Parts: sequence; C-alpha cells; structure tokens
Amino acid sequence: MSASGVITFDPNAVSWRWRVAVWFVVPIARVLAKRPPGQLRRVMSLLAKGSRPAGEQLTTRARGAVVAVSIHCSGPQGCLPRSIATALLCRVRGQWPLWCVGVRRHPPFGAHAWVEAAGVAVGEEHPADYYSRLYAVGPAETG
Repeated sequence: MSASGVITFDPNAVSWRWRVAVWFVVPIARVLAKRPPGQLRRVMSLLAKGSRPAGEQLTTRARGAVVAVSIHCSGPQGCLPRSIATALLCRVRGQWPLWCVGVRRHPPFGAHAWVEAAGVAVGEEHPADYYSRLYAVGPAETG
C-alpha cells in the first residue's frame, strides 16, 4: 500500500484512555493486515455488523490517536494497518467508518487503504478522486 508521507508521531498528544485503546487495536490491525484480501474483507465485514455509522469527529479523533501512538501506523507504508486500527478503534465505541481499499488513478500504480466518514476521506491529503475504490466495508455492509 502506498502512502503520501510520514505522519506526526506524538504519543503524549493522546489521553491515556485512547492510548490504551490504541495499544489494544494496533496489534490486531497488524495481524489482520497480513491476511489475504478476501479474508480481510470478510473479517472486517463481521466486525462491522451491528455498528452505527461513525461520524467525522469520532473517525478523525480515532485516526489521530492511531497515528500519534503507533509509529508503525504513522509511517509511509502504514495505510492498511492505520485504516484497520482506525476502524477498530471506532468499533470499540460501537461505531464504524466506511473502510476503503483502492488504487491510485494516475501512474505510478499504488494501492491504498483509508477510512471515510460522512462521505469524506478522513486525514487524506489528496483530492477525493485521487484514488479509485475497489471495495469498502461500512456499518451496513457497503461496497
């Protein structure tokens, strides 16, 4: 998966409760990120069942906590575990963002994973049409 750049890593910027939650979800996200795409999609769909749509505020806060606490998820190649951990952190609160996997629309080819809330890609610096979504998992099994 590609990423645009390194994100700020600052564990002290996050409350201890969010830090503990991130420490819990990041190892799970890293394991899930190593699964084959079909299996990962099925697991994410199972985890999303019964959740409410995550709002932009919660999703932004969850993504910010993940990149502030996990150096692995804040790195340039961390988009897949970062997006999974963000979705899992929202799920801890009973909500789920739209978890997306796609590719860059313009050369060079590059895969990417991200989360969306209220129709907006959260924390992404590229325009909305920069990536083409291959599939997505939402609270109502969107995609």
